Amino acid sequence: MAGRFGTDGIRGEVGAEITVDLGLALGRAVGHRFGPPGPSVLLGRDTRRSGEMLTAALAAGLTSAGVDVVDLGIVTTPCLVHASAAAAAPAIMVSASHNPAPDNGLKVVVDGRKIDKDVEEELERLIDDGSTIAPLPNAALGRVRPDRGAVADYARHLAEIAGDAFVGLRLGIDCANGSASVIAPDLFRSLGAEVTVLFDAPDGSNINDGCGSTHPERLAETVAAAGLEIGLAFDGDADRLIAVDARGRLVDGDTIMGICALARLADGTLRNNLLVVTVMTNGGLERVVRQAGGRMVRTPVGDRHVFAAMERDDAVLGGEQSGHIIFRDRASTGDGILTGIELMRATRAAAQPLSELADQIPRLPQVMINSAASRRDDWQDDPALSAAVERATAVLADRGRILVRPSGTEPKIRIMVEGDDAAEIERIARELATLAEARLN
Repeated sequence: MAGRFGTDGIRGEVGAEITVDLGLALGRAVGHRFGPPGPSVLLGRDTRRSGEMLTAALAAGLTSAGVDVVDLGIVTTPCLVHASAAAAAPAIMVSASHNPAPDNGLKVVVDGRKIDKDVEEELERLIDDGSTIAPLPNAALGRVRPDRGAVADYARHLAEIAGDAFVGLRLGIDCANGSASVIAPDLFRSLGAEVTVLFDAPDGSNINDGCGSTHPERLAETVAAAGLEIGLAFDGDADRLIAVDARGRLVDGDTIMGICALARLADGTLRNNLLVVTVMTNGGLERVVRQAGGRMVRTPVGDRHVFAAMERDDAVLGGEQSGHIIFRDRASTGDGILTGIELMRATRAAAQPLSELADQIPRLPQVMINSAASRRDDWQDDPALSAAVERATAVLADRGRILVRPSGTEPKIRIMVEGDDAAEIERIARELATLAEARLN
């Protein structure tokens, strides 16, 4: 089977795409590719019930290839990445991030970085044909040892960055019944915050279930009702953050990036005055960043593309509307807890509440329509649709923009229109969507 690796590792439903056999085969492949000889491979997982099974399968595959395994237990993905970078070692995270509990995923990182496409293809070949991996005798097999020290090391790293930004803060957090439960409550209390915690009782099946960054409504209600100053909602593996201001209003990734970019422009730490975002980021953010003397680069959707552009252009801040934000001078991956710390540091530096800072990041009206399109990948070859998009783009000129892209998972084409005039962009989006459905089926 080719193409298992997506933009964020291998992900799917447990028992269907994600199986014990796949975990065993991937463990053997990683063990063969990176050792022996070589460093131990680190394993971490989120709170899904299937995580224990998959970690055991990975450990069996790795040790059968002669590689030692360090089992970190339940950790956030950023914690595992931090440990991988510190140890200069390969690591595998067992998590499906913000997906529901029946799903799981397998993400391989090396020295704190996602593996590149060439390595993914090599691992694919080894998974499909493991005959090149010779069985080893007893004396050559790897060993497994637990190590629960990674969370404490990671927490110390975050505490150094946070400084006194949380002292006296009335804070609400939503741990999504996921990995954040093992670190975020204790960390923020140790930083001097008065913490109200929601959804920190994982049972293996309730991760992301009506909670976390994809469902922050309960946190928003709690923050407003309890008179808290800010709320932080993480996803299942805590690599994303959606914030809540004191009024109970949601603050998404675009607004968080805007607040942090303006703070860094002001103190001179936004390297090259550059913010890297995806094509989905609202145009209002671009306007305010440019007005402040910064500039913005857009990439395709996916944190892999964001990080690649950040490295290419030497940027230190970038991310996605979803709240997956990378502070490259702090970490090599998106980190929800770190993002919360950076957001609070920016808030303290501005001496303004989050609600006022959020109001400074304008939001252009935006309409997204998903149209059924059996030939979604051919839309640019259709002369009528292409011409209609060009005409609409010319009409909007510098007052807005149009994004047309095929879905990567469904027979649909996604049409996004953004601009100053809500009625105008609604009309344009519906006209294009109707034409797309007629021409691409």
